[in-house]
Amino acid sequence: MRAKNKLSAGFIRTAPAGKHSDGAGLWLIKREDGGAQWMLRVTVHGRRREMGLGGYPTVGLADARKLSERWRSLAASGRDPIKEREAERRAARREDISLSIITEDAFEARKAELKDDGKAGRWLTPLKLHVLPKLGKVPVTDIDQRDIRDTLAPIWHTKADTARKAMNRLSIVLRHAAALGLDVDLQATEKAKALLGKSRHVAKHIPAMAWADVPAFYASLEEPTLTHLALRLLILNPGVRSKPLRHLRLEQIERDVWTVPKGEMKGQKGKAPAYRVPLCKEAKRIIEQALPHARNGYLFPNTRGGVISDMTLSRLMERRGLEARPHGFRTSLRTWLAEATDAPHEVAEAMLSHATDSGVVRAYRRTDYLEQRLALTERWADYVTGGDGQVVKLVGAAK
Repeated sequence: MRAKNKLSAGFIRTAPAGKHSDGAGLWLIKREDGGAQWMLRVTVHGRRREMGLGGYPTVGLADARKLSERWRSLAASGRDPIKEREAERRAARREDISLSIITEDAFEARKAELKDDGKAGRWLTPLKLHVLPKLGKVPVTDIDQRDIRDTLAPIWHTKADTARKAMNRLSIVLRHAAALGLDVDLQATEKAKALLGKSRHVAKHIPAMAWADVPAFYASLEEPTLTHLALRLLILNPGVRSKPLRHLRLEQIERDVWTVPKGEMKGQKGKAPAYRVPLCKEAKRIIEQALPHARNGYLFPNTRGGVISDMTLSRLMERRGLEARPHGFRTSLRTWLAEATDAPHEVAEAMLSHATDSGVVRAYRRTDYLEQRLALTERWADYVTGGDGQVVKLVGAAK
């Protein structure tokens, strides 16, 4: 039998960085910063498993030995201790059917559908801010339409979009609870909407510049500053929103194509591919002008090591007394496409990185219309830089 209980409490307190064996598969991993972690190595069905037992000193030597003895016994009986611990945790969570716990469980189940596995946290935010503080500890089986009405009433008319998102997320959580076998009212959110009534909030679209006014504004951005250059590149490629543009890295550009990484484009989910942006001659000229400003791999850096902010672009337009904002150039382009070109609908939508048709149709249509988009981008650039804005004829465009 392997030696056990090799370590002492005194040694652990002063142990150098590295791995220290207590015997029988129990190890103390000491870090350079002084922190430490217990780790157990066991073999199950011929496969070695490594299982964290907690950090030291939260888990002391005696506790670590007790835990390791328990999990070693399970492994000796042919059961995987890691899977057994996960099962115990799931069982414990099932005993707690509060809205907070069920919400976390629903979020975990949906992560793969969300951008960047939901790491940005936006899916949970409406619930965390406006629902869970009031209803988080309430058993999900006890929640009814009156609870939901009273919780969302303060923002129903004043923050309508946030309230709508919170209501939709809550409906998903209730359906998840029902799938777990819990007796919940799946109609509670619809009943709550009936009690709250129709929202008085009127959605406001982001102000856009008329496409006829874009050339004059583009010409006014004549200084070689980061703000002017970034706005010019955004106008030339409004299909790419402000964030991917401001975070543009030099390695994303190869010849005439700028490839926005997976997950960086709004609305991309799951296995959506990276988005390719065809660069027209004018866009490449702007990029060349911006290169001397590049720092840390970013084309549009700020002085603190990050990138310029979205407000930097918006404030320039605000200071000039313009109602339009940078995001509005997407509308400018889309209106120009409709009124001054014969671009097919699917190509025009691809210019704005919009998904069209059903998922099945998109699965069989393996094209992003790069060549057609380049032709349109060149014509748009010709127009905004003072060209004649003639009707675009797309040769070979998909029907």
